[in-house]
Amino acid sequence: MTTASFADYCATADARERIAQNVLLWTQMLCEALEQDYIEESIRRQKFFAANETGNVEIASKVSEQRIAEIKDRKGTYQFVIETGRKYHKIIMVCPDLNENRPPSRSVHGFVDKKTGEVYMAASWKAPAKNGVRFDLRIIEQREWVLENCDWAGTYLYKR
Repeated sequence: MTTASFADYCATADARERIAQNVLLWTQMLCEALEQDYIEESIRRQKFFAANETGNVEIASKVSEQRIAEIKDRKGTYQFVIETGRKYHKIIMVCPDLNENRPPSRSVHGFVDKKTGEVYMAASWKAPAKNGVRFDLRIIEQREWVLENCDWAGTYLYKR
């Protein structure tokens, strides 16, 4: 191997490593955006139900205020975590059990290719859907759209 080709190889390896690091960072940003969307949606629903409460308005208002405070403190809210596998970062939605005697339930939200940043819907716990890439996080416009429009329920993965 010549000196020039070795330098090119090292530069390419460095670029791949930087892309992989960025993909992990973007996946973490997606998880944070999903959690924030869940919190905002929970608060919106809590206000809606409190406004439409037909019983004692004063009690409903106090309960609503207490629940909104709990939501803002992230008590009993969904969390989105990353489990890294061989090829994909798996985004997992963790739903706490209010009973606290049982472990939280977990479901797969989606997959992100570790090398390319391509986002896939989940087909099962172990694999992404085979119907193609939904987004590419390396493309700035797509990444910005995903971070602004993602929702905790995953409907943004159907819009393409």
